[in-house]
Amino acid sequence: MLTGQAMAFLSLTWIIYRGLAIPRIAECGLSCSQGFTCRSHMNWNIFSNFCRQPPASMSRSVLETLTLSTAMKCAPHDGCSLLLRVHASLTLHESLRGLEACSMTLDTQEIQCQIVRVSRASRQLQVGQQLQVHFDCFEVSVAQSLYVTLRTVPHFCGVQLDQQYHVEARKLSYWVDRSRKVVLVQVPEAPGGPDYYVRLCFKWFICEDAGALVQVTANSVSQTISLPYSQELPCLCLEGWSATPDAVRTQTCPFEDDTEALWDAIHYDPGSQALSWEPACPVSGHVSLCWRPGPGVHCHELEHSGRPAHGRVQYPLVDTQPQLCLKFSTSLGSWVKCPFEQQRFPAWKMAVQPASSPSHLRITFFSPSPARFQVHLCHGRKMWPPACRPALPAIPLPPASGNLTADPAVAFVDIPGDEACAPDTCIQGRRTDVHFSAPQQLCDLQCTASRRTAD
Repeated sequence: MLTGQAMAFLSLTWIIYRGLAIPRIAECGLSCSQGFTCRSHMNWNIFSNFCRQPPASMSRSVLETLTLSTAMKCAPHDGCSLLLRVHASLTLHESLRGLEACSMTLDTQEIQCQIVRVSRASRQLQVGQQLQVHFDCFEVSVAQSLYVTLRTVPHFCGVQLDQQYHVEARKLSYWVDRSRKVVLVQVPEAPGGPDYYVRLCFKWFICEDAGALVQVTANSVSQTISLPYSQELPCLCLEGWSATPDAVRTQTCPFEDDTEALWDAIHYDPGSQALSWEPACPVSGHVSLCWRPGPGVHCHELEHSGRPAHGRVQYPLVDTQPQLCLKFSTSLGSWVKCPFEQQRFPAWKMAVQPASSPSHLRITFFSPSPARFQVHLCHGRKMWPPACRPALPAIPLPPASGNLTADPAVAFVDIPGDEACAPDTCIQGRRTDVHFSAPQQLCDLQCTASRRTAD
């Protein structure tokens, strides 16, 4: 059953819908402003574009307004139909006998025209007065796009009003119950109209099914449909359309701003050492690898790692350092995800030890698997990129033997102690047998210590 909160919300949205509902009329017809006598008839000579030059005494703006709206006419046995309501106003001139309105359906090019004529007596008495005309006998369909033209009778060249109009689609109200992972849809009553389809879908180039298609019978009363979903994604949309050929489909995407879930689709293959990301929804932006020295600090983009975030992105031979992260940037903001922060990923370490020469320090690398490394001495730890000296390659150590509980030392570099211990200096170590590696660094060394390990 619906919770009280959900029922209250749905009741409110339904009241709003009823306030905006399409007005109903008993019969279609014609009315003119008081003092005028008018009559209307269908015009089948719809292909005539002949026009005459207007008299000098007549302004080209005698047609003043063209207003369009939709009405519904329901009969007990014939059901309901939608009608286009036309409201027009003009200043009556002695040369005018009335006006003509034509409606063309943009998808089928079907044309309907109606002529409204003013009686001769009214024309003689009301010259110079404003004539307002209402007529509503153009039959239309849900979600049709129309092009409506208003002209004078006779048709004077350059005296015309045009307007494009979209017939209202059947309205949907919905509410998301995140605790139950369902979208509750309120489908309004439409007596005599076609059945209606509702579904959830993933919006790519087309909308692909994301659940069961629900058919709502036209003669049923307003009802609530429950559509379950598994994940809140920005491309998960609610779609509805009438059960008529080539019906226009209306879509709304309840989670279009919930982009956080897109950045979790990261996969690492330990065999090939490839890091990949594939979005679950279409996304436009930029993705790159970056190095984040610590939690909550800026993530520095690695050189040559930028990629467009349109589809699947893959990085070969990636180091599994905890500081190596993926950065996603779109028009909505940026997000950083660090897939190797968990302890289950093996990572190498760097430590400072005394060297055999008293004037030097030894930088030792520890790794659970064979790897190659290099060292930079860098200045300006608060700027990016820092100013670094040429790389010093680490010397490989022979494979360790025995049953070791800790990661074995695999390489080392000896560097002058006075250079390593200078103010504002960092020792930066990086793995070189992969394509993308995040550095580890030691800064502001206390050189009296016998050993220092990288954070």
